[in-house]
Amino acid sequence: MAKKAKTNAMRILERERVAYTVHTFAAIKLSAVEVAERVGKPADQVFKTLVVLSVAHRPRTYLAVIPGNRELDLKMMAKAVGQKRLQMATQKQAEKLTGLQVGGISPLALLSKGFGVLVDSSASEHEQILVSAGQRGMNLELSPIELTRIVSGQAADLTRPPAALGAP
Repeated sequence: MAKKAKTNAMRILERERVAYTVHTFAAIKLSAVEVAERVGKPADQVFKTLVVLSVAHRPRTYLAVIPGNRELDLKMMAKAVGQKRLQMATQKQAEKLTGLQVGGISPLALLSKGFGVLVDSSASEHEQILVSAGQRGMNLELSPIELTRIVSGQAADLTRPPAALGAP
């Protein structure tokens, strides 16, 4: 199998002298839970990056980095960023705004885009977490402290457990 080329996210980590491990899998659109299964890690250690838009008087685009087995609570995130209301970007909007495919969106690959980055506070419960390397089929395992530092992120409570099946 051919060796995959380095992504911009990897180059940034190397420039910052941050240790990381590459995990590869099929380069198809997968949920974070499916990625966790493919790489043999718990779903709460594999983080997904969601694109979130403000809909108030101060328009801004944010990246929410949250565990794969949890759901983003937009009200909690809005409070953390001082906005009245936020909404999830559609897949088309997310790809247009980031220039990356859904399933490959990484805060590390978007440092120069000016997004506000929030990392769910549960990341601090782990020595290492996985985030996308900036393309489908590749995740990077690194320290959540280093990730938050490099992306100039803010740690915040952003999530709730997934809705129970059959719940109203």
